[in-house]
Formats: sequence, structure tokens, C-alpha cells
Amino acid sequence: MYREYFGLKETPFSIAPDPHYFYISEGHREALAHLIYGINSDGGFILLTGEVGTGKTTVCRCLLEQIPENCEVAFILNPTLSSVELLAAICDEFRIAHARGNETTKDLVADIYDFLLHIHETGRRAILIIEEAQNLTVQVLEQIRLLTNLETSQRKLLQIIMLGQPELRKTLAKPQLRQLSQRVTAQYHLGPLGKHEIDSYVKHRLAVAGLTHREVFPPSVIRMLYNLTRGIPRIINLICDRALLGAYTEGKAKVDKSTLAKAAREVSVRGKNRWQVRKIYIWLTIAILIALTIAGFLQLALTLKGS
Repeated sequence: MYREYFGLKETPFSIAPDPHYFYISEGHREALAHLIYGINSDGGFILLTGEVGTGKTTVCRCLLEQIPENCEVAFILNPTLSSVELLAAICDEFRIAHARGNETTKDLVADIYDFLLHIHETGRRAILIIEEAQNLTVQVLEQIRLLTNLETSQRKLLQIIMLGQPELRKTLAKPQLRQLSQRVTAQYHLGPLGKHEIDSYVKHRLAVAGLTHREVFPPSVIRMLYNLTRGIPRIINLICDRALLGAYTEGKAKVDKSTLAKAAREVSVRGKNRWQVRKIYIWLTIAILIALTIAGFLQLALTLKGS
């Protein structure tokens, strides 16, 4: 609706992980460098963590554009599976024929091993990418570790990239997963955009969408945008998309603070994350309880004094 109004060829603030809109922030550049290093290290686990919406999937999509053509890549997008279900999903992603119905872990691992040996003999490599890996159980993580035991005398046959929220690191720190942690060859924690990067991020996405010679988000609005989002790209996209729609419906040439504030309300953002809001409610509750307790003591003291 607002694309023609602002002279845009595309929707600039989609939350889909489109590599063409990838903004190379300092953190994203380092994350991508760590992933590339891990891929070139030829074996083991690669770990990328970050809060929801920081751009982990987008970084991974950019990595795929740089992976050599001789690589077979499999994606696991829903890791809330049992060990057998996960192995079957890996077979499906790599297009490995396998028995269905009564398959066992041993059978599936054998099928995967045969496939890995075959592509190794033809000069190809296999990469497994698991998203939302913080949802993996300890048992399933251990099974994944065992897959990296599949090797020749020269190298590992399977490389695994795990993307997940910060809880994944806590899980991998458990004693029973010590062997898996020792096989992590590259890891990086992706943080939000810095305050100084928000303006460049917004302008970059607008430019890719076709808007280059027009200011739509003034500096004061950009500062407010950072306060509302704390640099989380997904939230920035949601608010900016809604703000452009708001400016269009109100007939404004630029997004102003009132339009941005309204957009933020519509996507349920108030400049505080949920944990910060929860802490405020906790402290307010404690303060009220303390006030009621003090009032009770004062009332009791006055009653005793009167009697």
C-alpha cells in the first residue's frame, strides 16, 4: 500500500531473512567471519547464538551464498524431535533413502554414513544446519555429537552448524555434554545493533528497496527507534513497516515521533523488553506490599495507643 506512495520497488522491512537486505553491522560481519572460519576448518560443530530477532538466520543465509558448490546442505527447522525422528529428518533433507515405520537409530546412522562416504568419494562435503537448537534435548544433542564420529582417516564427514538462543550455551555447558562442547571449532554470540548503526541499517534497507534520495526517518525519529527496539533488527523491521503504513494513511512525507510511537504500540513494543517490564511489575508489587505492611503497623500502633 505504501510502496508507491514512497517510491519503493519492494517492501523494505520484511522480517523474512532475505540476504539482499543483509546489513553488514560490525556484529554480523564478525558472526559471518566465524561461520566461514568454521566451515573452512573442515569438521566439528559451529555455534551461533543470539536473542530472538538479532539476525542469526539472515547471517546463515548469507553464509550459504559463500559455501562452495560441492557442498550438500541439509536444514532442520524444527528440532523438537526424538533422536530417531531427527535422524529420519536428516535423511529426508539429504534425500537419503531409508526404511520408514520401524527404523532404528542404528539403521538410520548406517544410512547416513553410507551417504556421507559416497559424497566424500565424489569430492563433495555435507553440512547440517539446525535452527532453534536451544530446543534440542540433551539426549538428542548427544546423538548429534555421535554423528561427528563418522569420519575417514583424513577428516570428519559431517559438519554441523547450530543456531540458537542464549539458552543453547547453557545447555552445552552441562557436564554430560562436555564432549560435544570440546568439538565446537567456531562460535559467536550475535548481539543487537549498536545505537550508532540504526540509521545506517534503516537507510540501507530503504535503498535496497529503491529509495535513495529522500529522508523518511529523521534523526530524532531514529533515536526514538533505538530506544524502542534496543537495536533488535526484527523489532526495528516490524515498527518501521508499520510506521511507513501509518505515514501513508496520514498523508505524511516523513515518519514523525507520533507516527512511530503509534506503530510501536501496534506491535506491542514500549521501549522495554518483556523481562524489563516484568521486573518493573515485580518491584511495584514489592513496593505496594511494603507500603501495606507499614500502613498496617501504623494502624496497629495507633490502635494500641488509643486503647
